[in-house]
Amino acid sequence: MKLLVEKRSSEIHLRPRFSLEINYDYEFLLNLFRIASENNNSKMIIKIVDRHIFIKIPKEKEHFWSPQLHLEVIKNTKKTAILKGLFGPKPQVWTLFIFIHFLLITAFLGFLILLYTRITLEEDIFFPSAMLIVIPFIWILLYFLGKIGKDTGRKQMKELHEFMLSIIDSH
Repeated sequence: MKLLVEKRSSEIHLRPRFSLEINYDYEFLLNLFRIASENNNSKMIIKIVDRHIFIKIPKEKEHFWSPQLHLEVIKNTKKTAILKGLFGPKPQVWTLFIFIHFLLITAFLGFLILLYTRITLEEDIFFPSAMLIVIPFIWILLYFLGKIGKDTGRKQMKELHEFMLSIIDSH
């Protein structure tokens, strides 16, 4: 049995989400991934929690921008299941980026308050004004770093996707 229908699938690099309707029973599909996770010769690291499957790059091939593939298996009918996939950064990278953005917005608001206070007190406003100009440039830099990271992990995204398909097509 092969894939029944591929829904909402687009170029993986532009939209890292996909949804597949598969001609396998829900439990059978989960068991395929369980068997692959128990196989020590596996090319990838597979972790299964309930109906969620996480496929990661092995430590020896991993770099800072390495993606992971999160799959969710949803029961559709007695004979079919839906597999929803999401490519994303490792949780550590995501947390780091969120933390940096939180610090930047806090600093931006702090310098905005400092600017208002200095204007009210008729003091020098150069430093808070300069920081209110610099912080958006840091945000833009973070955006481009994220795009570079996505491009760096593109090959591994393809590997994860092909590995997932090889497990599904194995029976």
